[in-house]
Amino acid sequence: MTTIYLAGALFSQAEREFNKNLQKIMTEMGFSVFLPQEDAEDNKDQRNDRNQSGIFNNCFGGLQKSDLVVAVLEGVDVDSGTAWELGYAYAQKKPIVGIRTDFRIQTPDERVNLMIQETLSDFVDNVDDLKEVLKKYI
Repeated sequence: MTTIYLAGALFSQAEREFNKNLQKIMTEMGFSVFLPQEDAEDNKDQRNDRNQSGIFNNCFGGLQKSDLVVAVLEGVDVDSGTAWELGYAYAQKKPIVGIRTDFRIQTPDERVNLMIQETLSDFVDNVDDLKEVLKKYI
């Protein structure tokens, strides 16, 4: 079974719910999904308990074991943790699929920061297109 690491911000309820929705869709497609907010226990309680090393190690292990990365690239600027995860995945030659539904600050040539955009194997702007792109990785 192909394992996807789902990279993205997880700090607001809206972000966590969007991530959970993507996880559900990808699981229904037949993928195993590493979701940091659950699988690495990256949440407010763990951070309040100062378990940053544990969260990092769990996320890093999930990223190492993944076959590909799906990156949520929302907002004015890509989440810094997501950017780090993309850099690592790119260095490991893992395919990276970016999804950005946010239509702000986009030009035809640069939909996100150039260094992020150039790491991507595929780039989509909606969930339906994400499902289509992921079919080639099943």
